[in-house]
Amino acid sequence: MSVSFPHLGYKRLSRAIFEWQAADRTALLAVFILMEVFLHWLWCAFVWWYQDALGAYVYIHLLYPLWFGITVMGVFFWGIARHLSHLKRQTTAIKNKNLNKWQLLLVVPYTFYIATVIIMVGYSSLFAGVSLVGGAMLGMMLIKRRYAWRVFLLQIALILLAILAPYFGIHLPNLRQLTFVYPFLDSQNYLTYNELMAIENTLATSVFKGVTLDWSSISELQRSSTFFWRATHVLLALPKAIFIVYMFRTLLLILDDSKNEILKHANQDELTQLKNRRYGLTQMKQALKELQDGQDFSVILLDLDWFKDINDTYGHEVGDQVLFEVAQTLTQALTDAAIVSRYGGEEFLIVLPATSHDGAMLIAEQLRKDISKHIIKVDDNEAFSVTASLGLYTFTHEQSVCMKQARTEQLQLEAALQPAPAGKPRHHRSALPPEYQTLLPPDICQRLICTADKALYEAKDRGRDQVVSANHMFVSENSRHVMLCGI
Repeated sequence: MSVSFPHLGYKRLSRAIFEWQAADRTALLAVFILMEVFLHWLWCAFVWWYQDALGAYVYIHLLYPLWFGITVMGVFFWGIARHLSHLKRQTTAIKNKNLNKWQLLLVVPYTFYIATVIIMVGYSSLFAGVSLVGGAMLGMMLIKRRYAWRVFLLQIALILLAILAPYFGIHLPNLRQLTFVYPFLDSQNYLTYNELMAIENTLATSVFKGVTLDWSSISELQRSSTFFWRATHVLLALPKAIFIVYMFRTLLLILDDSKNEILKHANQDELTQLKNRRYGLTQMKQALKELQDGQDFSVILLDLDWFKDINDTYGHEVGDQVLFEVAQTLTQALTDAAIVSRYGGEEFLIVLPATSHDGAMLIAEQLRKDISKHIIKVDDNEAFSVTASLGLYTFTHEQSVCMKQARTEQLQLEAALQPAPAGKPRHHRSALPPEYQTLLPPDICQRLICTADKALYEAKDRGRDQVVSANHMFVSENSRHVMLCGI
């Protein structure tokens, strides 16, 4: 994949970080650097073209060597970008070895180059900050992170040296002419740049004291170099800042998509596209916690009849087709409030929050009919249908209250049996916080599913293709109390 300007579309950039090879990402970084160098070159060309008007603000005799250096660096980075775009043709071992060298050859000269430009155009916290942080962040995404980190530290060192240089009598070149302060301070070195700019701003402000700034007064502001150099720093920093923010926005979108994809695969059964067993149980527990007073809670366990014979007769591929189509049938027949998951093999777990026993029986019977009516087409000449057995259990509001009371009594007993703190009397009944008095047992989901499973086995014993209710099986109040309220 060669890297060139036509390849820099937004969609291509959004995939570059994760999909491109290391050589291509490095070539892309070289192209980005080349674009920045070209922007600097255009600025030099602009100043040269309007040197009659801008000569009062810029030392033109220093512009020419800077312009020449920018041109040389542009050709240098262009050559690196061209070479890196063809580097993948080499064998992997040679390519990886050479790529490390080319990455260093790219970022180290760029670090010295950008530090030189920052000094020459007059140190600006905006320009320097964007170049320092933005360049390092972009490098972290496109080349080896340890290289990006080291050149980041190198650039910090260069900036610190430039700041300290005037203290040791070293005067660094600076393109900026300070028109207001020149009569007072015959010095334009790097150290005094910020101080002199502050003086110049003060003098410029005095020009407009008590006057509203409008288009007619812009010419007055242009008598100083403040407007020009501020515009220069914004021009050199803003495009890079916008691009870096865009890249990280794209990166965050990619990470969000990846997170959603991971959660989807973690919570979804790949074959049936239903929730998997673990996630289905998690949602079932949450639905039980959110159950309101007076509401019942129904659970259906569905198992396809003679599914092993289907696999033996038609093959596992057709068996997978059956599972998928049955899952689609369940999804289409049930509302969004229902929690449908593949419980295991050919078993499906259907949770119906806030659904009474009679309502759940109607739903279960309709599901049985929908599945039996559905035709599975193997090919143009062969088709068959499947049936399902369903076991249902409705956990009523009364049973929920009974179980919570039993749970509270158990916790109180456990608290009473614990050793009493020194100096405090032992209480046979310990008061529990209110939230503990509304908790169901931690294995409540397994209990409900186990009860529905007993009804499912009964449906199998009765000849399959039918719905059996566990509530009808346990007609004795005592047996219900022992089964659900006993702990």
